[in-house]
Amino acid sequence: MADETLASEPQSETDITEFPEPSRFLLDMPVDVRNVSLVVLAILASLFVLQWARAVFIPIMLSVLLSYAFSPLINWLETRRMPRWLSSAVLLLAVLGSLGSGAYLLRLEAAQLIEALPAAAQKLGQGLRSSSGKSTSALDTVQKAAAQIEQATRDSSTVSGPNRGATRVVIEAPRFNVKDYLWTGTIGLVALIGQVAVVVFLTYFLMLSGDTFRRKLVKLAGPSLSKKKITLQALHEISGQIQRYLQVQLLTSLLVGVLTGLALVFLGLENAAVWGVVACVLNLVPYIGSLVTAAASALVAFLQFGSVNMAMAVGGASLVIHTLVGNLLTPWLTSRASRLSPVAVFMGLLAWGWLWGVWGLLLGIPIMMIVKSVCDRVEDLKPVGEFLGS
Repeated sequence: MADETLASEPQSETDITEFPEPSRFLLDMPVDVRNVSLVVLAILASLFVLQWARAVFIPIMLSVLLSYAFSPLINWLETRRMPRWLSSAVLLLAVLGSLGSGAYLLRLEAAQLIEALPAAAQKLGQGLRSSSGKSTSALDTVQKAAAQIEQATRDSSTVSGPNRGATRVVIEAPRFNVKDYLWTGTIGLVALIGQVAVVVFLTYFLMLSGDTFRRKLVKLAGPSLSKKKITLQALHEISGQIQRYLQVQLLTSLLVGVLTGLALVFLGLENAAVWGVVACVLNLVPYIGSLVTAAASALVAFLQFGSVNMAMAVGGASLVIHTLVGNLLTPWLTSRASRLSPVAVFMGLLAWGWLWGVWGLLLGIPIMMIVKSVCDRVEDLKPVGEFLGS
């Protein structure tokens, strides 16, 4: 009976209006267009100033980093009753002397290496052309067809007769002038010596000043004790993070240089000591240094052995060493030295590399450490510090 009643009743279609739409949750975040516009304009102006005055900012930042790196040793010598001006001068002279003596000892091997690079590139090109000379590719066919069409067009224009009243213009390349070349090289060398002198003297004065600038910053922070305490904590954190980061970079670069030199000696590559020094120095340049070392060493190995397999073995060994040290040891030590996010580090290196080139890649991470330490202690800038943090 109940089934007949249910069957007799017409089944009404489901009305979608009976199910109300779920309510949306909106965040009340008022945006001040004027303040946002001012922030955007300030960022763009800062980028322009950093790009325009990089010849001033780069030596200053490099001198600050060197002063942070040498300050523990200077403080230790000062506790041994050695005057600060004397210890700073002796340390800088020792560093410059060691760099100069190392360059003098390796000058012959470096000259041979530089002379071998063009010959290696030429030999590699000849090998590639000889290997592909027997087989005609589709690209070669297209190039030959284009050349034939161009020749046919030129012949038809010649048959129709030359254009009357047209002036033939011949562009000659400027002749090589030795005086211009020497003058340009001399100007570049003088500019390099001047920049090195600026960095050396500025580093000396920063080491000589000691904690003077730190005390002035604490004094300018404000009359309240809390502001002075926050400023002092930020300065201590910046100093500690930069020193630990420089120690990590020095340790990993030396390890990469030693391992690369030993690996290339085992493979029988000439001038392996020079390649170890090159790998040590270029390891300071993130991402790019390892690729440059691997490519250049593989090119020289191809010139020496005449085998693509040996070239790949040499370049692969260099790249494997950089990858293992850079992806396993360096991130672990860097995470203990700083609290930066890997994504923020990569984006920051892209930005600083675009602004300052290779120097931006070298100085980008310490600058980001300074920015994060400051942003963590300023109320309005804490979102920036949170974004940069790990």
